[in-house]
Amino acid sequence: MARSRLRQIINPLGARAAAAFEAALRRIPAVQRRLEAQYAALLADIEPSLKPYRHEFPAYTRLPPVGRNRDDILAMMRQLAERETPRWRDGYVSGAVYHGDPDHLAFLNQAYALHSVSNPLHVDLWPSIARYEAEIVAMTATMLGGGPGVCGTVTSGGTESILLAMKTYRDWARERLGIRHPEVVAPVTAHAAFDKAAHYFGIRLVRIPVDDGFRADVAAARRALTRNTIALVGSAPSFPHGVIDPIADLAALAHDRRIGIHVDACLGGFVLPWAQRLGYPVPPFDFNVPGVTSISVDTHKYGYAPKGTSVILYRTEALRRFQYYVAADWPGGLYVSPTMAGSRPGALSAAAWAAMVSMGEQGYLEATRRILETAHRIRTGIEAIPELRILGDPLWVIAFTATRLDIYRILDRMAQRGWNLNGLHHPPAVHICVTLPHTAPGVADRFIADLRDSVAAVRREPRARGGMAPVYGMAASLPFRGVIGDLLRRYLDVVYKP
Repeated sequence: MARSRLRQIINPLGARAAAAFEAALRRIPAVQRRLEAQYAALLADIEPSLKPYRHEFPAYTRLPPVGRNRDDILAMMRQLAERETPRWRDGYVSGAVYHGDPDHLAFLNQAYALHSVSNPLHVDLWPSIARYEAEIVAMTATMLGGGPGVCGTVTSGGTESILLAMKTYRDWARERLGIRHPEVVAPVTAHAAFDKAAHYFGIRLVRIPVDDGFRADVAAARRALTRNTIALVGSAPSFPHGVIDPIADLAALAHDRRIGIHVDACLGGFVLPWAQRLGYPVPPFDFNVPGVTSISVDTHKYGYAPKGTSVILYRTEALRRFQYYVAADWPGGLYVSPTMAGSRPGALSAAAWAAMVSMGEQGYLEATRRILETAHRIRTGIEAIPELRILGDPLWVIAFTATRLDIYRILDRMAQRGWNLNGLHHPPAVHICVTLPHTAPGVADRFIADLRDSVAAVRREPRARGGMAPVYGMAASLPFRGVIGDLLRRYLDVVYKP
């Protein structure tokens, strides 16, 4: 059935009716066979890039009868690492690697090695890790306007920080407000981790639209509030378009209703305070805003800590206590855990503390200056390409779309030139998240030159095959979320094939 015809059938239906229609349609054997064939064809084009070492190194699908020589193992691992290093070291990646300096990485590795056996679950054995985590939280809170009482915990990443915040509001609202059917109001641009939290914790996520500048629509947020609303969400900035939601206005709504507002500053928490000092136009977003009750911020992004650390902050200790898990009657003893995990790698917290203390205020200020100056150069270069248009008014996470060309074909052309950028949806777009590797001499100019050439190549050959363009195009054109979900699940199946 043609996609346009499917849209004619689906669009008049409500979301639930459309989902039911889709489920019934996918149960038809002929439809399912055709879908599976399309999935297989699309993934066949992608699989070689996911499995580039398949024919070069032995795959272990069972334990070797005798353990391999350690030197041989390290030699193979070193070869793989050296092959993958140039792309992120030379600034070909959007986000992902935020510092990249060899001396900084070596320093973090030393800090990690000193604490490689530590586990914060056993605070009596490793009180040093408890100290590191408490100081990480305190330093981050101070940076984000936290006064007396602002507190938090260290987590494994931004997703866990968001999950914990939503679980905290759910449990708080259940005990203090008697809410049994909790709802959270968030703009459509808020991170997918909020959908994950809603799925895991039985929360209804109410998505509201954004305005022409891709910021949360405050009037829509007001209309979305019900007696079951437990919290509002704003981003500083949003991942897709790099713009900051009107946090003060959203916080005023939350304050009036005596509910929480969570600010997702995972991407911007270690940039925006320093951008303010440098004189950039940064609207209020942190604990200096009355009504803000929690903030998530990733130390492993622009905090320049190793991957696997983030911080969730709360306005009060009383609110944070709803995050904890306690088992007081377990035969194994008294059990209490602050986050989702029980055992955790204390070495990551030690290395995160080392990163923050070694950077200091001056280090973060200088890093932010370099990033924002480079981002301005890149934005100016994009704006000079007639076929492209910047979305919103970003500082360093720059989203752009194409006016007359397929932006996903441009994304593929950039990939052929070695660039790993982020494809976006609704509207179709691409973004580059500027990091310290991009500030190296010549990287920004190379990006603009490659982007200009990629646009020209798509203009000459707009229907080139292969790459991610067909996948993004399918997701954008089909009215079925379930079909796209099936495709993404099969993508993960390929990832986990040895």
